Amino acid sequence: MIGLSEESEESEESEESELEEIQKRREASLRGRIADRQKRSELDAQKQAVLRVVLTPEARQRLTNLKLVKPDFAERIELQLLQIVQTGKVQLPITDQQLKEILIKLQSSRRDITIRRR
Repeated sequence: MIGLSEESEESEESEESELEEIQKRREASLRGRIADRQKRSELDAQKQAVLRVVLTPEARQRLTNLKLVKPDFAERIELQLLQIVQTGKVQLPITDQQLKEILIKLQSSRRDITIRRR
């Protein structure tokens, strides 16, 4: 009888230590995700601040509208605008007309997919 109680105590201790390990891993994972989100939000805030400076209000509004309809495409546009600005290839601020031209160039590079039915 004494042997059984010792085994059950050891079993409970090992289960508790396993639970503690699982909790520690979850907490570490959660901390990592929170840090990633904070970093992403800080980078996004910096990106938006730069775009406020380099785009006219009309161009910013166009980009915002595009973001509502095609968020992935708008994200690519924002990154490309930042690259263009960093390399100095465009005169600042970027007007709505210049943004339209950039959008047309980038859209024309996309492939059109057609489906033919027989």
